[in-house]
Amino acid sequence: MRIPARFSPIVFGALLSMIMVAVVSAFVLATTHGLHPGFLAQWSKSCITTWPMAFVTVTIVAPLVRKVVARVTVRP
Repeated sequence: MRIPARFSPIVFGALLSMIMVAVVSAFVLATTHGLHPGFLAQWSKSCITTWPMAFVTVTIVAPLVRKVVARVTVRP
């Protein structure tokens, strides 16, 4: 199954936010509570509850960040 290119920003936001939420929540949970028997369940719950906010944020902020990067960088 292929997704039409017009949905690229949404797919980008979904994938980036999923990866970031998974990595950051695992890191924070491991550093604050350590690896324990309920780690995976707690990590999953953290990811599921945090991802919607991260997705919305990335989807809204990514175009703004691209514009800022375009203004502060020089093309050869």
